[in-house]
Amino acid sequence: MTLRSRALTGLTQFLLTLAALLFGSAWSLRYWQAWAFLAVFGASVTAITLYLLQKDPALLERRMRAGPGAEKEKSQKVIQVVANIFFLALIVVPGLDHRFGWSHVSVPVVLAGDGLVLIGLLTVFLVFRENSYTSGIIEVAADQRVVSTGPYRIVRHPMYAGALVLIFGMPLALGSTWGLVWCLPLVAAIVVRLIDEERYLVRHLAGYAEYRERTRYRLIPGLY
Repeated sequence: MTLRSRALTGLTQFLLTLAALLFGSAWSLRYWQAWAFLAVFGASVTAITLYLLQKDPALLERRMRAGPGAEKEKSQKVIQVVANIFFLALIVVPGLDHRFGWSHVSVPVVLAGDGLVLIGLLTVFLVFRENSYTSGIIEVAADQRVVSTGPYRIVRHPMYAGALVLIFGMPLALGSTWGLVWCLPLVAAIVVRLIDEERYLVRHLAGYAEYRERTRYRLIPGLY
């Protein structure tokens, strides 16, 4: 299969699985918050995929090598498994919340959650546009260099920063306050991953130690 076929097939399967988890856990298609979330999320990731197919297919190829099985470091395999479990909870718990009526979120807050999802994915897109070496796993390419421009001038891990915005936006977009509970362990898994990633980059990527000294914050300017 061509890269385009593999990318679009994988994207379709992912979105269908996401929809099945949402509506399956809610046990109803009358879940407008899920439909709105899927529209925002699906349109955004599709647009990013189509952009990379045209502008940076090598980056798209790197992004498609992802998941615990693709990681080279044992520690990252474990972290990926844990993070995937928490991400699954972030999808299923809001669906169960909708099904059993555990919490109620107002329409403006739901729309604000969709806005956070959009902002998070926009941040990820800006990272992709700035850094063609943003692999789906922790690795260093033979010709890779340190990127310190664009969002990398603000924090050392802007893609993870965008992911944090996305993570906290998802439960709100899906109309669930109970879903927010699962944001915290997922954020913890991301922090553990990036700390381990920095150790790897210092050892294997020339100039990264100096970049780490120049750019003080990892995720949140002025805080961390």
